Amino acid sequence: MAIKKIFGLVLVIMTLTVLLACCSATVYKVGDSDGWTAKDDKYYSWYERKEFHVGDSLVFEYDRNVNDVTQVSGAWAYEFCNSSSPKAVYNTGHDVVNLTQPGYHYFITSNHDLCASGQKLDILVVRPRPILPLGKVFMVGDSKGWNVYNSDYYYKWSEEKQFYVGDNLFFEYNKDLNDVIEINGTDLEFKSCHPTSRVAVYNTGHDLVKLTKPGIHYFVSLIVRLGLSFESWCNH
Repeated sequence: MAIKKIFGLVLVIMTLTVLLACCSATVYKVGDSDGWTAKDDKYYSWYERKEFHVGDSLVFEYDRNVNDVTQVSGAWAYEFCNSSSPKAVYNTGHDVVNLTQPGYHYFITSNHDLCASGQKLDILVVRPRPILPLGKVFMVGDSKGWNVYNSDYYYKWSEEKQFYVGDNLFFEYNKDLNDVIEINGTDLEFKSCHPTSRVAVYNTGHDLVKLTKPGIHYFVSLIVRLGLSFESWCNH
């Protein structure tokens, strides 16, 4: 009767939760060559296909003797060109406004006639796109691959490594003698090597498995004589 041996491996997989820096900030000249001026629907057509992110900047160019840039707090003040309680006022004629917060931002001119003629701008600023790191590829078992019979081998292999969501596990083995089964079961099911809740089956002999979720991950082999298995877990 064949004797089944169980081999365990704990992989600490962590999620990267704060990667919000944008690849590069964009500077937008409001109105392009026309600058900051009064034209009906000018600014709607200017921004309708743009996406503004936190970290971007707006440049307002205008004649400072007859104009300014007044940032107001809400849609009501924007709609009725009410500059009596401004959030900020810019009046250099060449103002650079950094977009530091997500949400709607409202800009008008305090010249009521010009504002009523269309010299106002409302934009939605969204958070910067996350930079997703390129995942590492870990060859399970290093040069020994996925066929080591020592029950401590995979534990020792993994104990000084850090695994992140987005990383990959590379299983290399003889496909005529072995396989890789990912299961979604209990610790008892993992230790018994009798999986009843399969997530995926890999059997090419050179399988690349991407770690896409935090949590406990179980992998076993269904080849009785080898009985390879390991578990991986991660913190949110």
